[in-house]
Amino acid sequence: MENVTAARIPASYWVVTVLGALWNSFGAYDYTMTRMRNVEYLRAAGDPQVILGWIDSFPLWAQAAWGLGVWGSVAGSVLMILRSRHAATAFIVSLVGAVVSFGYQLSHTPPELSSTAGKVLPVVICAIVLFLWRYSRKSAEQGIQR
Repeated sequence: MENVTAARIPASYWVVTVLGALWNSFGAYDYTMTRMRNVEYLRAAGDPQVILGWIDSFPLWAQAAWGLGVWGSVAGSVLMILRSRHAATAFIVSLVGAVVSFGYQLSHTPPELSSTAGKVLPVVICAIVLFLWRYSRKSAEQGIQR
């Protein structure tokens, strides 16, 4: 089944791929705006100075895990668009990074930034990355990814 032609690639593959890429693009935008210390962007989430102080307090390993979580998913989405079997690897790297990063973040959130959304969103993010990882693995097994 390695020679799956473009005509045989299910439309659902492209729907999942495009939606995943859009979702991960927002994660990249959020990461970039936060790392660029864009005060106007951060204001939507609370006091920018509190947010930046909190982020600046992350140890290097938590910051690296955050980056792996974000950019691993972006890479996974690009690899899915390219129909590469390596998408699953990128998503598992992303999942590990996200779990490590969120584990630190959730255990060190200042009270003024603590919210229900702040506790639920990491679970949603990890669930989506887990779904994309499993979907890309199955796509590779079916010969959709090369």
